Parts: sequence; structure tokens; C-alpha cells
Amino acid sequence: MKKKSRKYIFVVGGVISGVGKGITASSIGKILQAHGYSVTAIKIDPYVNVDAGTMNPTEHGEVFVLNDGDETDQDMGNYERFLGMSLSRDNYMTTGRVYLSVIEKERALAYNGRCVQVVPHIPYEVIERIERAGEKANAEVVVIEVGGTVGEYENILFLETARMMKIKNPADVLFAIVSYLPTPTTVGEMKTKPTQHAVRALNSAAIQPDFIIARSNTPIDTKRKEKLALFCNVTPESVISAPDVESVYDVPINFEKDDLGEKILKKLGLKSHGRNGRWHEWEGFVRKVHRAKDTVRIAIVGKYFDTGDFMFADSYVSIIEAIKYSAYHAGKKPELVWLSATEFEGKKSSLAELKKFDGILVPGGFGSRGVEGKLAVIRYAREHKIPYFGICYGMQLAVIEYARNVLGFKDANSREIDPKSKHIVIDIMEGQKENIEKGNLGGSMRLGAYEAKLKKGTIARGAYGVDTIIERHRHRFEVALEYVEALEAKGLVFSGCSPDGTLMEIAELPKSEHPFFLGTQFHPEFQARPLDPHKLFSAFVKAAIERKKKR
Repeated sequence: MKKKSRKYIFVVGGVISGVGKGITASSIGKILQAHGYSVTAIKIDPYVNVDAGTMNPTEHGEVFVLNDGDETDQDMGNYERFLGMSLSRDNYMTTGRVYLSVIEKERALAYNGRCVQVVPHIPYEVIERIERAGEKANAEVVVIEVGGTVGEYENILFLETARMMKIKNPADVLFAIVSYLPTPTTVGEMKTKPTQHAVRALNSAAIQPDFIIARSNTPIDTKRKEKLALFCNVTPESVISAPDVESVYDVPINFEKDDLGEKILKKLGLKSHGRNGRWHEWEGFVRKVHRAKDTVRIAIVGKYFDTGDFMFADSYVSIIEAIKYSAYHAGKKPELVWLSATEFEGKKSSLAELKKFDGILVPGGFGSRGVEGKLAVIRYAREHKIPYFGICYGMQLAVIEYARNVLGFKDANSREIDPKSKHIVIDIMEGQKENIEKGNLGGSMRLGAYEAKLKKGTIARGAYGVDTIIERHRHRFEVALEYVEALEAKGLVFSGCSPDGTLMEIAELPKSEHPFFLGTQFHPEFQARPLDPHKLFSAFVKAAIERKKKR
């Protein structure tokens, strides 16, 4: 029997950035899964950075870490959450990573003395990576998101890659452009011209889209579909309405109103087997999202919020989604309030306003800005019995706060913040010292999935329900071992440790002392899923709900 050929769907963007390519690619993958097909997803970033680890979160969004330690774009998180699977570094590439690979091959004479050129060798390398990801996942369909916007110089080579794949196997490659249709307030009419220009720009790369995903404030009407069809060389049925929706998890359901799954399968020569149980579970989750009315109010205290005059929540998108999943499954609507850590520094600190929150979360981060404000918030949450969840830096700061205000080490600090402190309770990991000294900072932290052992009778052990866990990490600093005994003697519990006992993975206070005061050195948000909320986030949300009831 002839082996079925693997199918490839390229998703590109038009008109503006941030139009929703990642959610669209994730939704297409979810729909095809629901029709019974195995799917994997790939993100191609046009940046020269080798990975996303060195990018500023306020400019690019959060760095999403995979099990194998790859530091990637936040859309990889969307893929994992929508598809319910863990991806690997084979599913992510950047311009820098591709060029680096080609140059390394050239230096190793892998091209047998040939003249190595941008075209075709860069596209060949991209094709090799795409095919390898599909093979590794044994996927029937590979969804590839090309970062950036058509018409930009940066992604031309990736579009050339897509064109070459289409020419070689025309029946196996499909294109969708996600393009914005503005409705200027002074005009009061949805305009198709920007999308027409975007499609023409795509045509200039010798690519004709099979589908136009029409992003807009409101659903696109028949007249606009017909106009786009006429000027963009597609059928009206291939113009898919993608209006703003209440939740990103509505997007696959909205696409199916236009039968996008059936249309994709038909173009790829595949049969639909009808939507399976996965789809009904997804619909059930979305119903929970819409039904939730009673709120639980969570304050997120961080520093990666501001970008010019705007707030940029994408810096913590995985944490936001993790809170949402746990809240929705508890029948609550999460009300997330962003608080800048610097607001809680100095004499005019507004700590008293924290009383009105049901829970407080301090996420990961780096550097000294806002640290004293975060420490003040953590102390307030501890002393006023407000549920507190610290992640990575949020755990380290909780340990520093405890050392200062319970142990009496007033200058306790992290070596990252004050290397001259007498009490360095958070120190650089032994294996990281050489990296810092040599300036080897890209992709060199303690990254990826590691095992931890949990202590019986603790909040963490009760939440997980198992003795051993595997969680994803991204850090260079750890609790200094020489202070562990003193901290525990004063009541702090290190409820999770590395198997050899040298790394403190979870710090908490006993439930008899505080309803929920817990921090993790790892990032549990990276493994939270819509249909499978993370157990620690659920325990935190539960404690927040209990606080609201008592108030």
C-alpha cells in the first residue's frame, strides 16, 4: 500500500502584526485533530536571534520554554495549549538559527565544496527542518506559522521556502493568510483594500492563498467576502470570517461556523471522519468560559507591563492562561489586575489596596527594578494571610523576604541584586558561574524539564497527589544551601527538592500558618492546558475563592 503523503499548511499574516496568526494556526490544528488527524505545529520567527531567550518581554512577549529547554516564541505556548501536546526544538526556528546551521555545515564541508548561496540553501535548510518536525511527530498534517507580515523583507526567504514546497508537491501544500479588515470610525465601513494589497504582496512571492482569514472587529458580511473573492482570486467560501470574540478559545468554534475544517480537508484531498470526542471536550470548556460570572480577583505584581503608553500583558501570557483555566474549571471568572511593583516602594506605598484582592501572584523576572516593591507586597500577603503564589523570581523573593523579616537578616538578598550583601540567601548556581564570567548568556540557563521530589503533608504534595513531578525551568540562581536549615528552623518548608536534595524547587508555609503561601523555582504555567489545568494554579485559585467567601 502506498504511504500517504504528509500535508503542510502555511499560515502567514497581512496588513498588521499581532493579527492572530498564532491563534489561527493553533485553531486550525485543533480543528484537524477534531476531524481525526494527527497534527504538529511549527513557528518560524524572522529574527536573527538564535532563540527567543535574549529578547525583551515587553517587545516580543514572554519566552516560552519547552521540555527540552528550547527558549521559544509565545506562540509555541499557544500550540501546546490548543493541541494538548508537548513540542520540541524541532518545532521552532528563527532566521538566526537557520543561518547558523547552514554556516556550521559549510565550515564542516557538508556541502562538498559547492558555493553556498542564500537561495537555494537557506530554503533547503528550512524545508529539512519542517520535514524533520513532521517526521518526528509522525504527523499527518504540519501547520507552519510564518512570523511577520507579508511584504516585509525579513520573511521573504521563508515564503520562498513555502513556494518551493508547493511547486514540488502541489496537492500537499496549502496557504492561509490572516489579514486585517479595518473599520475606520470616521468612515463607518469595513474596508477590504488593505487585505487586497496584502494578497498582492503574497502573490509577488509567487504564492496564491487558498484561504483568507478575515480578521475584523465584527463578522465580515457577504458583500465583503465577494469583493475579496473577486480581487484576491479565491472563492467567497474561502473567505473565513474571524471577528473579535470573547475568548481565544472561541476561535476554533467560530471557524467551524464557516466549515473551515471540511474545506481544508477537501483542498488537501483528505476525508473527514466527523468531529470526535476531543471537540466536544473543547466545546465543554468554552461553555465554562461563558457561564462563569462570579469573579475571583487576582493581582499580578510585576514589572514587564509597560510598552510606551500601553500595557503589554503578553509578557506573562502563560500565567494569565493558567489562572484562567483553573478559575473556569472552578466555575469562576478571573479578574486579573496588573500592578507595577514600583507602586509599592517608598513612603507613599499603596500596600493597603492589596486587601481587596483574593490572591496575589508575583511572576518570574530578572534585575533589580521593582524588587523592593515586590518584597513589600510579599510581606504584606504573608502577614495578612492573602493567598500568595510566587513563580521563579517570585519564589526567590519570598525566601529573601522571609530571611529579612522572620530570621532578622535585614540585608538578605540575591547575588543578582546585591553581591555585597552579608546574607546571600539566593546565589548563582555553581554550573552557571563560568557562563556569566565568559558572557555565555544565550540559551545557557538551567532550562527545560527536571524532576523534583515532594514532601508528604505539604500543600504541594496535596495539590499534585504524587511524590515525584517534572516541571520546566528557566533560571541561573537558586536558594543558597547554607541557609536552608536556618529558614526551615523558622518555619519555612522546602516542600519540593531536586532528587539529590541540592536544589530547592518549592518553598511554602504550612497551611496551619497561612491559607496558601507558596513559591516555585520552576514555571508551572508552561504545562497548564485548557482541558487539564495545572494543579498548583488550581490550589492557588481555590485558596483565593475561599478568601473571597470569608470576606
